[in-house]
Amino acid sequence: MKWRRLAQSVSLAFTLYGFFGWVYIVINSEVHMQTLAMQLTHFASWPHEDTFGEVCFLVSFISFIIYMNIRDKRPSEK
Repeated sequence: MKWRRLAQSVSLAFTLYGFFGWVYIVINSEVHMQTLAMQLTHFASWPHEDTFGEVCFLVSFISFIIYMNIRDKRPSEK
């Protein structure tokens, strides 16, 4: 069952970090709409901000589905 707890933790982390990355791009697009087509970082020409937002949303969504399917549905024993 240790692999299940590890998978739960990893999928929840991907869900949260992906969601917050997407929220960052959404807020940034409202404040600085002209920067969406620009590259995300000066270190690489790919990804652009809009692509990063799309990937973050997709990662968050898929990770949440995985988390909900593998989570322990029993009440925790203390």
